[in-house]
Amino acid sequence: MELRVTSLPGDGIGPEVTSQAICVLEEVASGFGHDLELDEKEIGGVALEKFGNPLPDATIQACLASEAVLLGAVGSQAFDHNPRELRPEAGLLRLRQELGAFANLRPAVFYPSLAGCSPLREEIVSGTDILIVRELLGGLYFGQPRSIEGSPGERQAINTMRYCEPEIERIARVAFQLARSRRRRVLSVDKSNVLECSRLWREVVTGIGRDFSDVHLSHMYVDSAAMSLVLKPAEFDVILTENMFGDILSDEVGGVVGSLGLLASASIGGPVGIYEPVHGSAPDIAGQGVANPLGAILSVALMLRHTFHLPKEAECVEAGVISTLMGGFRTRDLARRGERTVSTEEMGAQIAEFVRLAANTKSRAAS
Repeated sequence: MELRVTSLPGDGIGPEVTSQAICVLEEVASGFGHDLELDEKEIGGVALEKFGNPLPDATIQACLASEAVLLGAVGSQAFDHNPRELRPEAGLLRLRQELGAFANLRPAVFYPSLAGCSPLREEIVSGTDILIVRELLGGLYFGQPRSIEGSPGERQAINTMRYCEPEIERIARVAFQLARSRRRRVLSVDKSNVLECSRLWREVVTGIGRDFSDVHLSHMYVDSAAMSLVLKPAEFDVILTENMFGDILSDEVGGVVGSLGLLASASIGGPVGIYEPVHGSAPDIAGQGVANPLGAILSVALMLRHTFHLPKEAECVEAGVISTLMGGFRTRDLARRGERTVSTEEMGAQIAEFVRLAANTKSRAAS
């Protein structure tokens, strides 16, 4: 089949990790007999520098003309004093809106070979396999009105958390449907003892849960969930939550399994999916060749599974990551004292080689 992908490397370490993800995707296409059509465009700080716009029209059109978007990272301190609409992050938020990507999937899996990377004891973190389903187009990040008003010394800031029933219904259905392919458990996280938005959230999610009688639904306040994630992470399956809570909890889970650099994400629900590592642009290490590309590479696996419906190809990429970690390959964020580290490019090349050999083996077996 034809795989039409728009690449948005973005800022900081984005180009470094995206290039390795593309190398792996190219091996998948070649080894499994697919035609890969890649188009690269600008977003974030690089787009601001070149066009004065964090999301140029040409980028939007290229994304809409493709089937999937592979995004690196956005964010640059050079634009911290710009108006909100002229910051790199504004381009990312608008991209999600333009592509209708309302459901953000963030898997977090514990790899036994990285037991020493987690701050938790191995017997606590072992078996952790969590999928956070985060609503992506509502809540505080998009709610209106929002402003900073008043004279210096007397200013006040306003942000609005806003959700409507259809927004909650559609993300809840995504979570329940995904739970059916896992352990059939959904935990809905809210703050319904304080927030009206959360009270509506809990009511609507409970109603949708009745349509999925084969999935067990439970509820938890976000503060309690944050504590439980570090006390007993292996007990969680699918976590369903709103935009800001999901943003925070998924970063916490990255720490639980050993590194934020391990986490991939898929933003789906619209005509074109967006696939990106969870980590940011990390300008402090950009250009040094030490960034962890696994989040970007695992985002390719999510792309293969959710947009192109190619589970065997996705499993091959995931197996490549596991094999590489078991082989002792570590970027700086994953290495313990005294362990040898490899560069971003070396880590990516190892996984790409695994995919190439695995695809060739399957090809020979089929013939």
